[in-house]
Amino acid sequence: MLPLIGILIVIVGFALRLNALLVVTLAGVATGLASGQSLPDVVAAFGKAFVDSRYIAIVWLALPVIGLAERSGLKERSREVISRIQAATAGRVLLVYLALRQITAALGLVSLGGHAQMVRPLVAPMAEGAAENTHGDLPDTTRERIKAMAAGVDNVGMFFGEDVFVAIGSILLIRGFLEQNGIIVEPLQLARWAIPTALAAFALHGARLWLFDRQIARQVAAEATQATEHTP
Repeated sequence: MLPLIGILIVIVGFALRLNALLVVTLAGVATGLASGQSLPDVVAAFGKAFVDSRYIAIVWLALPVIGLAERSGLKERSREVISRIQAATAGRVLLVYLALRQITAALGLVSLGGHAQMVRPLVAPMAEGAAENTHGDLPDTTRERIKAMAAGVDNVGMFFGEDVFVAIGSILLIRGFLEQNGIIVEPLQLARWAIPTALAAFALHGARLWLFDRQIARQVAAEATQATEHTP
């Protein structure tokens, strides 16, 4: 049971709001030492894992580009463009992104979306612009709800779409787990049975987005009423 001390370190570190990278590193070192490995072996294991997964760091190269684009007015331009489309609403914009995110994830293109590279600079501002085009100036609480819903759309589309693609980590993880328990399932079978789940997730979350426009309208009206009542 001693190697499980790493889990305790992670729980305590996150509860104390310590640096996440430092907490995870200490948990890994503690787990390795508790399992009987020497410190050089633990450091060597960290180095091997970093080298084997070094391609993941390529994603970070896009962040400076996104920062420069935001500084040049990317969010403002996206909000301005979507506000010109009269039929666009926050729910419809997010519904379109949900469909695109789920389809591209099902094709294995999981890096085309994401919170940092897509939701924050493009999707959320476009949804805000569509809501402003429909309801006028939005209260801060409504803006935060739109941002949260945009992030949720990305999560749902990615989570339920990627399992349709056979060569994805989640499919291989499920197959490995089932194989360890004596259940032999091919990746293609798992991907095939992930399609109904993906469709159900799209239908359920799509219904939430359809109702989201009504919720925004009620919230804006309630905020306007409260502002009028408190006006002397």
